[in-house]
Amino acid sequence: MSPMKREIEQITKRIVERSKPTREAYLAKIEAAASDRPHRSSLSCGNLAHASAGCGAAEKARINGDEGANLGIVTSYNDMLSAHQPLGVYPDLIKKAVFEAGATAQVAGGVPAMCDGVTQGRPGMELSLFSRDVIAMSTAVSLSHDVFDGALYLGVCDKIVPGLVMGALSYGHIPAVFVPAGPMPSGLPNNEKARIRQLYAQGKVGRKELLEAETASYHSPGTCTFYGTANSNQMLMEVMGLHLPGAAFVNPNTELRDALTEEAARRALQITKLGNDYRPIGKILDEKAFVNGIVGLLATGGSTNHTLHLPAMARAAGIELRWDDFDELSRIVPLLCRVYPNGQADVNHFHAAGGMGFVISDLLKNGILHPDLETIHNGGMAAYGTEPYLDNGKLVWRDAPANSHDEEILRPTEKAFSADGGLRMLSGNLGRSVIKVSAVKPENRVIEAPAAVFTSQEAMMDAFKEGKLHRDVVCVVRFQGPKANGMPELHKLTPPLGVLQDLGYKVALVTDGRMSGASGKVPAAIHVTPEAMMNGPIAKVKDGDIIRLDAETGELLLNVTEAELAKRDFATFDNKAEHQDGFGREMFGVFREHVGLAELGASAAFPGEAEVA
Repeated sequence: MSPMKREIEQITKRIVERSKPTREAYLAKIEAAASDRPHRSSLSCGNLAHASAGCGAAEKARINGDEGANLGIVTSYNDMLSAHQPLGVYPDLIKKAVFEAGATAQVAGGVPAMCDGVTQGRPGMELSLFSRDVIAMSTAVSLSHDVFDGALYLGVCDKIVPGLVMGALSYGHIPAVFVPAGPMPSGLPNNEKARIRQLYAQGKVGRKELLEAETASYHSPGTCTFYGTANSNQMLMEVMGLHLPGAAFVNPNTELRDALTEEAARRALQITKLGNDYRPIGKILDEKAFVNGIVGLLATGGSTNHTLHLPAMARAAGIELRWDDFDELSRIVPLLCRVYPNGQADVNHFHAAGGMGFVISDLLKNGILHPDLETIHNGGMAAYGTEPYLDNGKLVWRDAPANSHDEEILRPTEKAFSADGGLRMLSGNLGRSVIKVSAVKPENRVIEAPAAVFTSQEAMMDAFKEGKLHRDVVCVVRFQGPKANGMPELHKLTPPLGVLQDLGYKVALVTDGRMSGASGKVPAAIHVTPEAMMNGPIAKVKDGDIIRLDAETGELLLNVTEAELAKRDFATFDNKAEHQDGFGREMFGVFREHVGLAELGASAAFPGEAEVA
């Protein structure tokens, strides 16, 4: 194993120094909350009777008698969404495994789990990002009865896992084990699905053909198989040490998946304060863990949504991340994976090629990943360079493959697809933003063209259908930030932009909205901050202004003089009229009012400072 890269150590040290006051305060708080006795022992008899009233006699005797640990289960189960449907059987599996080990487990509560794939382009999407804060708060409510010595978190997709982490950190004095569901088996290849979507955008196929393609792609229980935010979440939980090794991408409803779930329950018991291997989540998720998370994100080409989620999760642990950290790490972390939308393979192919075990082993070997983390498993990060399997029905681990089984999908550092992680920070007189370039061809990474300005994705779609965008153009879609309308994803724009690019036009997108893990071949400067609703410079752009997006130099420039820009008024947008009525949006005004900057995580629960230094 090579020594840690000096640059990674320096970036980590800078995060530690920046975070020192808030991190020390957080650690003092969770230290004060820890107890060597079950917390439920301090409850009154009436309190405790309420807490155990719904249990069977044997479980009730253990809980009321302070015998052994009691684990809370926080679940995002619903049976409408494929990724969460497998979680329905988990509580019974967990309770049985825990009871056999001499302890108890109870479902502490449920958290909402919505799907951006279902709400895409719909009013409900405006609740999506804020659902992360709702999930964090729901997690805290679930644990508020204070009868648990540890917790298992059942979650998979976009905002659910980050929200669960944020909520778990509010109870950072108790251990936390995250339990995934796994991806659905492979269906229609993702590149074929994308081809049908573009044909539909051009009017060359109808809704029947589109629906057939989508249904063939999303076809059974489990996570979608492209490498978007949901699967990036699972990667993060592994590389940050909150999963059992190799748990991320095992398919649901298999013997191995069930064995991993049962073992997760047993492991959660072993790391409570009542045992001799206490590992609270608040200490596991330290600065090194978050650097490892960013490294894993970059090495695998993961979702840009995590430039929002990782800072928000870190703030919940008293740690301050900045986009500069992502940018600097991206320049030294190699891209080891090509998984759709950054390649043709899906996550099942990635897992079969060597998966997370191969990636973690390679990064450790080359000094790119911090090895000395405390994780929920024994053996530090080196233990995550393994893969689980069943040996005569018993769960065991073996070393991950030393060589990739398919170098079109997964490669070692010395043969990396790219020397850098493909994520950039852009800055200039339009503000700060991020861009994912791992799927963008080098010839499309520098765009200089006139702006076409819109305040909704529907308006841009209409302009495309009318032929007004068939030219070199930078589409500016503003008032899509969290304060304006909740920062919805704008994936409806991907097919028409892809069509324009395929026709030979130089095109790009600049927006204070999101594009997430399905960002593809068109350069997109996303999460522009300050957003238009906060009077960011993007609110002064006019149709025809020349914009330069340079992903190589990290520039996002409006070719207008400072004097001219100073004279211009900020565009206005009545978000109360457009985005506060119907579909539950009227209840989220408090979130829009108090949300922080995108670079600080776009959170209302942890808004951060008004400006980023």
